[in-house]
Amino acid sequence: MSDGTPILELEDVHYRWPGRASFGLSVPSFCLKSGETVLLLGESGSGKSTLLSLICGTVIADSGKVSVSGTDITLLAAGQRDRFRAEQIGLIFQQFNLLAYASMLDNILLPLRFAPERRSRVKAPQDEARKLCQDLGLTNDVINARAGTLSVGQQQRVAAARALIGQPPLIIADEPTSALDAATQITFLELLFAQSRVHGTTLLMVSHDARLADQFDRVVQMSDIAKTEREVA
Repeated sequence: MSDGTPILELEDVHYRWPGRASFGLSVPSFCLKSGETVLLLGESGSGKSTLLSLICGTVIADSGKVSVSGTDITLLAAGQRDRFRAEQIGLIFQQFNLLAYASMLDNILLPLRFAPERRSRVKAPQDEARKLCQDLGLTNDVINARAGTLSVGQQQRVAAARALIGQPPLIIADEPTSALDAATQITFLELLFAQSRVHGTTLLMVSHDARLADQFDRVVQMSDIAKTEREVA
């Protein structure tokens, strides 16, 4: 449950992708509070991926403010944004983006190599990784298995553990349940919510599946917070 403190704030954000078929996105205002779980719904082409890129700092707004944990990332240099993202944001990708030939354990520990502040929150990284695995329903007998040999459900939970380790204040999940059946979706979300509550983490999950809405503190429609613009040069 949220304690009311803003963890993410977008104000008067405008961005346009370069190119002949130029896509633009405008976000007048969007805010997430610390500890809340929010489902962001939107159809393909509604600008969800662009919004996530702006929040993560992989693209920078042409104007406006994008604040994560009180830091306006639009004011940071590229290297600073990379370090800040590693420290402050845990990412769960739609395709999981695991290192197929690395072990499950090594995949989970990977973010800590690039984020010393996040690493400092974990007294015993391997023990913490094993605890996350246990909490997410991953058994010890597969913790040293190569990620490429795991089932889709196991890979998904590894991706969640990698995002959660080191307690980043913001977790962003991009369509993480799209390849799962309904029962597995619910199980995964329950596990993810439980871990978010333990650590007071804010969760923003992006999807086009409105059936997930009842599971979240708040549901936001992409069309309610952002305007898309397209023009051909």
